[in-house]
Amino acid sequence: MARVWITGASSGIGRALALEYAKQGFDLIVSARNESALESLKQACAPAEVAVIPLDLSSPESIAAAATQALALGPIDILINNGGISQRSKAEETGLELDRRIMEINYFGQIQVTKAVLPSMLERGQGIIAVTTSLTGKWGFYLRSAYAASKHALHGFFDSLRMEVEDRGIQITLITPGFIATEISVHALGSDGKPSGEMDNNQAQGLPVDECARRIIAGIAAGKREFGVGGRELMGLWLRRFAPALFARLLKKQSAR
Repeated sequence: MARVWITGASSGIGRALALEYAKQGFDLIVSARNESALESLKQACAPAEVAVIPLDLSSPESIAAAATQALALGPIDILINNGGISQRSKAEETGLELDRRIMEINYFGQIQVTKAVLPSMLERGQGIIAVTTSLTGKWGFYLRSAYAASKHALHGFFDSLRMEVEDRGIQITLITPGFIATEISVHALGSDGKPSGEMDNNQAQGLPVDECARRIIAGIAAGKREFGVGGRELMGLWLRRFAPALFARLLKKQSAR
C-alpha cells in the first residue's frame, strides 16, 4: 500500500488530507509539533495504518530526526509539505527576526524535509512531492510580506527542482490554496511574534476544508504540475496574467482580513 507523509497534519488542510487519504486506504505518516493532536488524528483515521512522528519545522535537528524515523518505516510514495505559519503585520512593524522565523519554518523547513526524502525516491525512480503554498505565493498582499516572501521562495525552489528530477520519475506538484475555512489566520503571527487570535472574514467564509482536501488529492493523482484550490478568488490567477493593471487595482481594494 502506498505511504503518504504529511507535515502540518495536526489541523487545517493537513488534517483534512490525512483523513481523506485514510478513507482511500493509504498508509500515513503524520507530523506536526502538537503530538496530542496527531494522536487524536490517528484515532480518527482508523483503521488506516498511521505513524505519528512529531516534527518542528523551525528546528533542523527535529527535521533530521523525523526524516530518519519516517524513512525507516519504508518507501515514502507521496510527500506533502504542508506545514507552516502565516502572518498578520505591516512590513514596517515586523522585525527582521520575525521575517527570519517565518522563512525558517515555511521555506527552509520544507526544503530540508524534501532533501531528506528525495534521494530514496530518486533511487527507486518514482515518487511525488506536493507542496501547499498559497495565492500569496503568486502575489503579495496586505499584512503578509514575510509570509508571501516564503511562499514565493517555495515556487522558485520547486519549479527548479521539477526541471531537474521530472525526467527521473519524480512528480512535483505545487498547490496554491485561496480562502479555505481553517484557523490559519487565528494562528498567524503578529508583529510581536504572537498569534493574532483573530479569524479573517475571508477564511471564515472560505471553501470547506474537507472539500479542499478532496480537490488537492485529486489534483495530485492527476499529475498536475500546479493548481489552485478555492473559490472566486482563483480568478485572480488569470486576471493577473492577462490584465495585470486591472488586477492590481482590484487587489488593492480588497480587505486585509
